[in-house]
Amino acid sequence: MTEKIGVLGKKASQRSQRSQRPKRPQRTDVERVVVTPLPTVYGEFRAFGYFDHERGDEQVALVHGDPGAEGVLTRLHSECLTGDAFGSQHCECGAQLASALRQVADAGSGVVVYLRGHEGRGIGLLAKLRAMALQAEGLDTVEANLALGLPVDARDYGVAARILDDLGVRSVRLMSNNPRKREALVRHGIQVAEQVPLLIPPCESNITYLRTKRERLDHHLPHLDAMAHLSS
Repeated sequence: MTEKIGVLGKKASQRSQRSQRPKRPQRTDVERVVVTPLPTVYGEFRAFGYFDHERGDEQVALVHGDPGAEGVLTRLHSECLTGDAFGSQHCECGAQLASALRQVADAGSGVVVYLRGHEGRGIGLLAKLRAMALQAEGLDTVEANLALGLPVDARDYGVAARILDDLGVRSVRLMSNNPRKREALVRHGIQVAEQVPLLIPPCESNITYLRTKRERLDHHLPHLDAMAHLSS
């Protein structure tokens, strides 16, 4: 008589033996993997490396000093290869990242969470480049995403909240002009004690983009009022 084979092709006796083995502890969806010193041009930071098991993304939080738990000066920075690495003036992302790191170092403590998987407000690098090509033809950033059949903003800040929770942060002074970041953190259990503006002087190359962010995405950018001389 032959042994019965399960639906996955495993012998019933083997399945029974395996079910009696001790179970591995369940891992959380965001796992801290490494902590290492990271000297930068802005000051001494510690890089906390995480792996997001749900999305498969590697994430990093840069921590300066001893931030504590309450009112921590914090930046949630969405990955932007063109701005952060290449110095693109299509957006203000690179300047915002530099400003945030500088402000955290000057304050003596704080956290910058660098969010991988947020390229192009979550649509990915190649899709972002395609959207930029449409913007060069006259569409704004919202219209370009929609023309490609993509969401206007697909970012999820749940992983940022879990990283802050792992770091022991309960409330933040959030460096951001985007009210949706504040709402997302609160929704995920991190209190926002204050929203700190992170305003970068615009230029001819990004003024239209920034005006669209203010008018269509509700970003708080009051400094644009003084820039009427720049082209629309």
